[in-house]
Amino acid sequence: MIELLGELWAFMRERKKFWLLPIVLVLLLFGSLLVFTQGSVVAPFIYTLF
Repeated sequence: MIELLGELWAFMRERKKFWLLPIVLVLLLFGSLLVFTQGSVVAPFIYTLF
């Protein structure tokens, strides 16, 4: 996973595509939110946001 992030950063730095960084961060945030709340009591409240 760390290698993938390093390659993504190298791509963005070389091609000057820094506008991709906020998109990637938001996707990672939502993905981790869904994974961590999958089995918790908070899950029904999180799913109402989507």
